[in-house]
Amino acid sequence: MKVVVLGAGVIGTTSAWYLARAGHEVMVVDRQPEAALETSFANGGQISVSHSEPWANPTALLKILQWLGREDAPLLFRVRADAAQWLWGLRFLLECLPGRTRRNTEAAFALALYSREQLDQLRGETGIRYESQTRGILHLYEEEFEFERAKRQAGELRARGLDVEAETPEECLKVEPALTNSKVRIVGGLYSASDESGDAHLFTKNLVELCRAQGVSFRFNVSVRRLEAARGAIDRVVIDDEEGIEESLRADAYVVALGSYSPLLLKEVGISVPVYPVKGYSITVPLESGDEAPQVSLTDHARKIVVSRLGDRLRVAGTAEMNGYNTEINEVRCAALVKRCFEWFPKAGRPERARYWTGLRPATPNNLPLIGGSKYSNLFLNTGHGTLGWTLACGSGRALADIVSGRRPEPRFDFLGAAGSGKRGTVSVAARLGV
Repeated sequence: MKVVVLGAGVIGTTSAWYLARAGHEVMVVDRQPEAALETSFANGGQISVSHSEPWANPTALLKILQWLGREDAPLLFRVRADAAQWLWGLRFLLECLPGRTRRNTEAAFALALYSREQLDQLRGETGIRYESQTRGILHLYEEEFEFERAKRQAGELRARGLDVEAETPEECLKVEPALTNSKVRIVGGLYSASDESGDAHLFTKNLVELCRAQGVSFRFNVSVRRLEAARGAIDRVVIDDEEGIEESLRADAYVVALGSYSPLLLKEVGISVPVYPVKGYSITVPLESGDEAPQVSLTDHARKIVVSRLGDRLRVAGTAEMNGYNTEINEVRCAALVKRCFEWFPKAGRPERARYWTGLRPATPNNLPLIGGSKYSNLFLNTGHGTLGWTLACGSGRALADIVSGRRPEPRFDFLGAAGSGKRGTVSVAARLGV
């Protein structure tokens, strides 16, 4: 089939790759001058199967209450006169129930494990380069209560086949010697040796070239205006082309992979999805010879921050801000990342050289992406990946290509309207979220 993919971030581009490998003729359109310049540009870099528990969990409400009024809080709700924000928040609270958290964690874990397998296969087949590190991820804890809870979760992950082990503070230093000079005192850590990290932006740029070699065409500087439907299917997508002139694109199938902007396009054709923009921040610190920066990717669970080595750069990312589609950089939140980075690693470069960035994560209340069909026979979704876009990218793209091709995806995940699942039509979003 001829397939048009809307969005050239890491999700849209991996979708295009697997669709092309499945034999389809693929075109990708994006409003930016090249791929992965928005949410995929400067994320935390982790490919973290071991971090499958959603933000919505039984401890979340107490933490949010503790963080109220703090401009540098890991999770910051800026209350707006926005019905979508309030509805999203209510659904988020519902997903904090223990049973829902358990179900959501299991689903995210299954897709994350499958996605990492697909990435391994892609890297082996193509040799794609993206500053990858296969040294694992070390999760660090400052509070005994949090560490004990994490150890219980680690036992559940081990039972599912993930190699994650509890480590004493001394053992954490052996995993990552750069922690020797840290000013942060930890009670222990969890180490998942099979987890990875890498530059999602560089990966996506290089995958674009591999896609082109497979016959995929890309059109950049193109703005998607609207979808138009007729007789139960999408008839065309209307764009403003490279010169700003209105143009119609027609295909056999359409894939919406526009991240946080997906709901704005979909609502015009009567599809409501529980995706809301959650602004995340990162800093990137250039490294020089002699700087003592970590090689292993780290997760600071107290501050909800991740640290990844990307060649001669150190990426520190995290926090979540609910502030609609606002993309302005909050200097206070970025400065908090710099401060925390150099509390962990006092000799990792120079703080004044840190580069700030922010992007909008397309978050669902339960932290599970929306992948699969819709009420229109030829319209498919691949959006809502929240903080796990890089982790889930290859698995999501492969599963989406399978669904478009009429096959059942491999992982145990509640895909929307999976053509190969024996279901007709689409699973409603309300049913998907259990509300």
